[in-house]
Amino acid sequence: MRVFVTGASGWIGSAVTDELLAHGHEVVGLARSDHSAAALAAKGAAVHRGSLDDPESLAAGAAAADAVVHLAFKHDFSDYAAAGRTEHAAVRRMLDELAGSDRPFLLASGLAGLVEGRQVTEDDPSPNHGADSMRGGGENLALGYAGRGVRSVAVRFAATVHGMGDPGFVSTLAAIAKERGAAGYIGAGDTRWPAVHRSDAARLVRLALAKAPAGSRVHAVAESGLLSRDIAAALGRRLGLPTVSVPPEEAEAHFGWMARFFGADAAASSERTQAMLGWTPTGPTLFEDIAAGAY
Repeated sequence: MRVFVTGASGWIGSAVTDELLAHGHEVVGLARSDHSAAALAAKGAAVHRGSLDDPESLAAGAAAADAVVHLAFKHDFSDYAAAGRTEHAAVRRMLDELAGSDRPFLLASGLAGLVEGRQVTEDDPSPNHGADSMRGGGENLALGYAGRGVRSVAVRFAATVHGMGDPGFVSTLAAIAKERGAAGYIGAGDTRWPAVHRSDAARLVRLALAKAPAGSRVHAVAESGLLSRDIAAALGRRLGLPTVSVPPEEAEAHFGWMARFFGADAAASSERTQAMLGWTPTGPTLFEDIAAGAY
């Protein structure tokens, strides 16, 4: 299968590219820069030049592929609303290109803010609709094309997709801890984060590409909900720093933009995903990665 992958040189995307290539697929990776293009070519992937700001380049990549795995997103937290609008336009243009073809379109989505007080399941719809909502409402936009001849699937990644070299949220928490001299958590630290190892996430994408039905949601979640105070304690032990509670009213001053994410309760189940796809996570846990020096 010829698979057009956006975000192919990113943290998750590079693992997905490796996974697909290892299983006989042809990967065409979106590359905005010469550096990304060289990295993809070195792996044996074909290169398609373009960017999220150029929807026509995305449409061309989708048109020439048997399937699309859309992992790219502009993580610009200084103007998150604009990033969402860019996402909405990019997703719509690719979906319009695929409409009526029955080709797969896998979209990276998230789990934060979907429900309150319980684990999110694959049956829980996203409340985000429209370009001005979180992540541009991309999940609902994509799933809406399931009735228009696209095998669209929302892949909801855990808040923490971890592994050696992880540049994500836990890496940011570790940097804040080093700067502050203590590994912090907010209030009682009873908010929960799901986690998945990068290798398991990549394998899930490959399986969803092959098996997930149109209109489905799958959860890339190995650990359903790690307490934020336990994450902070694990970082503190590894970094040789004390673990402290940060009062909620001081969270933004302490954590900056990370406060809204670290303070969110986003526990999630992947029970249905595992049964549907035959996917069983086997990679290291988040705490094993922390102890091994990933951060």
